[in-house]
Amino acid sequence: MGKKVQFVLILLAFLFVNCDRPECTNTNPIFNKYTPESEEYKTELVKQLDRIDPSKLTYWFQKYSTNSGNEQLYFNIQGNGLCAIIVLDVEDWSKLKELKEKKGVSFQGAEFKNLTFDIIQDSSQTKFIYRNFDRIID
Repeated sequence: MGKKVQFVLILLAFLFVNCDRPECTNTNPIFNKYTPESEEYKTELVKQLDRIDPSKLTYWFQKYSTNSGNEQLYFNIQGNGLCAIIVLDVEDWSKLKELKEKKGVSFQGAEFKNLTFDIIQDSSQTKFIYRNFDRIID
């Protein structure tokens, strides 16, 4: 019985490790110098996103935040050499009701498959606006 329990514990530990997002290391000095909320960071992220095939990117939920009354979602975005954080403003919460109600608790670390967003840029600011996703893998 002891070996079976030990095997199950090892198997569970292995599954938990495999469900986490893959490691990535940021090598972009702008992402190291500025915060994801800063205009410098966002401008650089737009440049990087223009160079990458969107199908190569993965999105992992980091946190829900309220800044100046504005509700935002933070995601680790990675793939094809990109390792960054994207801050999404949300205008339509219909598909994210539960996440909003729980303020992101229990969603941390979940992968959002095929996450889509709009990039709104003018001379003074850059915004990333959440649009949709296919499913959540927790």
